[in-house]
Amino acid sequence: MTKQEDILIIGGGVIGVCTAYYLAAQGQSVTLVEKDDICAGSSYGNVGWIANGHAIPLAAPGVLTQGLKWLLDAGSPFYIKPRLDLDLVRWLWQFQTACNKKQMYQAIPVLLALGQSSLALFEELIASEGLEFGYERNGLLHLFNSRHSFEKGVKEAVLLREFGVTSVELDRAGVLQMEPNILPAVTNGIFYDDYAQIIPDRFVKEVARVAERRGARLQTNTEVLDFETSGPRISAVVTTRGTFKPEQVVLAAGAWSSILARDLKFRLPVQPAKGYSITVKRPSTSPNLPLSLTEYKVAVTPMGDMLRFSSTLELAGYDFSINQRRLAATRQGIRAYLPGMNDLELIEIWRGYRPASPDGLPIIGRSNIFENLILATGHGMLGITHGPVTGQLISQIIANEPPAVDLTLLKADRF
Repeated sequence: MTKQEDILIIGGGVIGVCTAYYLAAQGQSVTLVEKDDICAGSSYGNVGWIANGHAIPLAAPGVLTQGLKWLLDAGSPFYIKPRLDLDLVRWLWQFQTACNKKQMYQAIPVLLALGQSSLALFEELIASEGLEFGYERNGLLHLFNSRHSFEKGVKEAVLLREFGVTSVELDRAGVLQMEPNILPAVTNGIFYDDYAQIIPDRFVKEVARVAERRGARLQTNTEVLDFETSGPRISAVVTTRGTFKPEQVVLAAGAWSSILARDLKFRLPVQPAKGYSITVKRPSTSPNLPLSLTEYKVAVTPMGDMLRFSSTLELAGYDFSINQRRLAATRQGIRAYLPGMNDLELIEIWRGYRPASPDGLPIIGRSNIFENLILATGHGMLGITHGPVTGQLISQIIANEPPAVDLTLLKADRF
């Protein structure tokens, strides 16, 4: 069966769903296809931060050097699994090229513009659509248990202040005033007030619901098998539920975007950066604020009657196995900062692939190879944060409207 479509979105995570919503709100005819269910990937189990103050890209000076030191430690915060993979080698080469001060200073204002625009859109969605997804704007408290880490955190805070990100440095007494549920090992903190939090899967499913109400068609369990092309255009998308002939195609398949790009005979430098989360029933000693346990790179978010812990990056290809050493390191980090974390009632252990670009910036814009292909991927750990603004930007690109954020540094042809 062949279906004629105006706009076809590939991917049912936060980026694809937000894109469907903003296109439908414009009155566009849009269909979204997803190989699993809506919000089945990394949009589901993440820590739920709207981290619009998180603006230092992963590709920052010194990061790769630290990553190589951690290379042989499978429990480290940034683990690169040794393997023969030419795509990984190319990605690491581009990553190390981006790990310089000049590119970091170029990236920070772009990430801030995306985050701040998105934060406003989250609040607009609540007001205009009446959505309920556990939104709270309580800020983020970074905790430190060593002087060296605190001094490094202060340097980052000072750098971000140059770009207008406000923060407050705290001694132990100041930390206790904000968050009393910490252990004596915690010596200092830095509080960033311009963060918010949500329950991520609830948000994505709520946006999907209103997108459908506005006319978008969301087709799950529909896997893309192949593409047909005619010159500089994609003429058909072949799926397990029939063939689509769209006027425009939006590739928003997260970490799977690079695999689909191969079918189109071009290389998209997105690596699957596996992340983990542990969700438990919220204990009586639960913190009240979202926390960053700095030395262990563990994020903590209270979510209603749940408490979620999330760890950072594992570049291990499309290996979906659970690395028990990483879970053990996460639990060790939790117990180093927070009381009463030994006998928690487990709800879920989750892992998923974050789509990581080499320079830490998302890839948003028209392809330079196919004139009717728009790319929306590579958001790394900021997919939830950048979901609404990416959806808005894609709708503006398709409508030939001026984009809300300058897309110059986000184009795919930068690689």
